[in-house]
Amino acid sequence: MDRTLSDVLEAHPVVASVKDEEDLRAVLRSECSVVFLLYGSLMNVHELVATLTTAGKTVLVNVDLLEGFGSREVVVTYVRERTGAAGILSSKAHLVRAAREAGLFAVHRFFLIDSLSYRNLARQVRLSRADCVEILPGCMPRVIGWVTEDIDIPLIAGGLVCDRQDVFAALKAGATAVASSNHDVWAM
Repeated sequence: MDRTLSDVLEAHPVVASVKDEEDLRAVLRSECSVVFLLYGSLMNVHELVATLTTAGKTVLVNVDLLEGFGSREVVVTYVRERTGAAGILSSKAHLVRAAREAGLFAVHRFFLIDSLSYRNLARQVRLSRADCVEILPGCMPRVIGWVTEDIDIPLIAGGLVCDRQDVFAALKAGATAVASSNHDVWAM
């Protein structure tokens, strides 16, 4: 890959999180260039990715949410060989690491629900060797600041990023990008 994920996100800091057919239709009409595909199955993920990439979108597939796959590394191989996606996102360190080793962009997702999950983040990032971290919920500027001090890779603030104020607060706190399923946020 010639570009890094960091380069892509710096050029396009608003990521569209696409969770259903309605979102798919909306993102195709949008200026959003980077898409996190949060739905699909073994039967249709290649078609969903093809639709998005044909429209010029950079697509990362959330392999944790794909129907018909378990949390085995074969899902990364499938995404690389059969879909044409630029990368994956997962909350599982071994899948993120497998994606990096396969030459895909790799985003490690973290649900920060308490201090234990926060304290575990840096260790998990070292294991996964992710290109980027996504923390959810992304509407916590104070926590975004803490995480960016703990890691040396780009951070995406995702989940509950609802409006312009959330976007600006996350970026000001140190996030490289924000991910949202809110169509109004995509227009920023």
